[in-house]
Amino acid sequence: MPRFVDLSIYLENDVPSDPPPLAPKITYQTHGETVQEFMQLIPGTRAEDYPDGEAAAAEWVSLSTHNGTHLDAPYHFHSTQDAKLGGSRPSITIDEVPLDWCFRPGVKLDFRHLPDGYVATAADVEAELVRIGHVLRPMDIVVVNTRAGERYGHGDYLSAGCGMGYEATMYLLERGVRLTGTDAWSWDAPFSYTAQRIAQTGDVSLIWEGHKAGRDIGYCHLEKLHNLESLPGDGFTICCFPHKIRGASAGWTRAVAIFED
Repeated sequence: MPRFVDLSIYLENDVPSDPPPLAPKITYQTHGETVQEFMQLIPGTRAEDYPDGEAAAAEWVSLSTHNGTHLDAPYHFHSTQDAKLGGSRPSITIDEVPLDWCFRPGVKLDFRHLPDGYVATAADVEAELVRIGHVLRPMDIVVVNTRAGERYGHGDYLSAGCGMGYEATMYLLERGVRLTGTDAWSWDAPFSYTAQRIAQTGDVSLIWEGHKAGRDIGYCHLEKLHNLESLPGDGFTICCFPHKIRGASAGWTRAVAIFED
């Protein structure tokens, strides 16, 4: 039987997984609180008709497609993609992402030693692949284990972890990778560090540089993964099918790693 490792965070209230204006909100209804709703749905019934005075538990959720562990589509990064693959075309949305991108052999790059705000380079990626003894294959799913993974649930989560720069991202995409992921809040370095670099250098090309690689080669990435420290460098499959939301820039996913024991 295969062994499954959950790579997803919770959708939950009151945990700093997103900036406050972007945080999810879940309202919970108990079994007793929905009896009145059931009485409207089944006319003629009375509260005492329901066993122990209970109907159904339910929840109301207000959230962005980018809350929780989610898969970003190329459309999130830019309106066009594939400029370096024969010419720009409209970016695909989450409902258009090929499902075979989402069930592929996984590779983990361990970048936990890199400082918060560091922007990983192609050389960093290449060195880590040498260390784990893996040669990239087209369609591998490459996930990046940063320091942010251990900070989930803490107040510094949003500013924790390194990011993947343009050249590091292109290193992967030029070798046929089309789906990547990180346990940090963003594939790029935390915005606070990007703002500092722009203020120091005036270089606005630093804005969302890893994401914007999708203009040149369209790709997807997972954000807010979890439990990556439990994975080896390779030898597992990642499954991360996104929710099918028409025309959306992202979809929630229960990402898992699968080991064939």
